[in-house]
Amino acid sequence: MFPRLLPALMASLFVGLAAGQAHAGLFDDEEARLRINEMRNEFNGRVGKLEAGARAQLELADQIELLKTEIARLRGENEVLSNDLANAIKRQKDFYVDLDNRLRKLEPHAAAEAAPQPAAAAPAAAPAAAVAPPVTAADPAAESRDYEAALTQLRGGKYKEAATGFIGFTRRHPGSSFQPSAHFWAASSLYQLKDNAGAAEYYAKVANQWPDDNRAPDALLGLASAQQAQGDAKAATRSLERLVAKYPSSSAAQIARQRLKK
Repeated sequence: MFPRLLPALMASLFVGLAAGQAHAGLFDDEEARLRINEMRNEFNGRVGKLEAGARAQLELADQIELLKTEIARLRGENEVLSNDLANAIKRQKDFYVDLDNRLRKLEPHAAAEAAPQPAAAAPAAAPAAAVAPPVTAADPAAESRDYEAALTQLRGGKYKEAATGFIGFTRRHPGSSFQPSAHFWAASSLYQLKDNAGAAEYYAKVANQWPDDNRAPDALLGLASAQQAQGDAKAATRSLERLVAKYPSSSAAQIARQRLKK
């Protein structure tokens, strides 16, 4: 009887082993797929983090470049302010020296006129039409004093007082050689006060009335900034394009080109 049961037992054992191997193979494939999915998700997560980091670095690099150009512009403005202040002080000193020399020359004449003179016939009165109207001469001392006072306010960060001072200067001294500078710094002060319309007006005057002045390129750049702040992007673009075309080698034009690329 045992010899007859042996083939049956062998067959059952073979079927059991085959089923176990099949189950083990199925289990290995499922585990492998899960592991592959986990690795794929982990890889995608790392790639996403790397891409986000790269974008952040590029944005940071752009911001750094913009800050560098803005610092360079502010440094240039500070140098111009210092130069203007030094020129104003020198001009005021020169004026007082010249005034002192003139007074010294007039002293002998004043002494001679003070001596008694023989009476002379009074000249006939001149016709009223021949009398010339008095001419108000420019006062260099007042110009220097007013301009220097406004500069001091601007350097101290008192933009409201500086704007008032520079605007007042432009009205009190219309023939002054400081007119382009006074208009420019009035615009800069108004821009700091968020008065973008007023800043644009004075920046435009510098660019239009004194195109050969060394502040004209910066005035166009400031005009574009004020126009952009007002929400007029088209006008700002036109101002930047005008700046690049008219003053291509200026430092302001370099900043304008970077803005036009964006």
